[in-house]
Amino acid sequence: MRSALRALMSAVICGQLWLAPVALAVIETYEFSSPDLEVRYHQLSQELRCPKCQNQNIADSNAPIARDLRVVLYEQLEQGATDDEILAYMVARYGEFVRYRPGVDRNTVLLWTAPGLLLILGAAGLLFHFRQRPEAAASELTDAEQAEIARLLGEPRD
Repeated sequence: MRSALRALMSAVICGQLWLAPVALAVIETYEFSSPDLEVRYHQLSQELRCPKCQNQNIADSNAPIARDLRVVLYEQLEQGATDDEILAYMVARYGEFVRYRPGVDRNTVLLWTAPGLLLILGAAGLLFHFRQRPEAAASELTDAEQAEIARLLGEPRD
């Protein structure tokens, strides 16, 4: 009887230990004043990059700075800020890096034009390379070369 009770208690404790990380996970919930604000919140949180993680947006990141940015985003939306105002605030505070899609201005024009320019330059380089290739000169064999080939192949020469 005691061994069965001990086994049951061990199973319960193991189950609780297995579920402990799930219970400790923090799920942020915000009460939005309108469904439109919630949609904007999710769109903007997907568009803003986590300054610490650098390869995740603030919606996916668990870094403390990302949590802080989500709170700021929520507060600004509830205060009536437009998307442009929120993005301008974040860029002023964290730099253009905080946006996944930076705007086109004199500082980022190379970022936006470089892929197209490199593609055009590569295509032009390939075109130039293949047009300038010397064609293999079709040369006829001399009588001596033809005789040597016939001898090597064991063919009688005409």
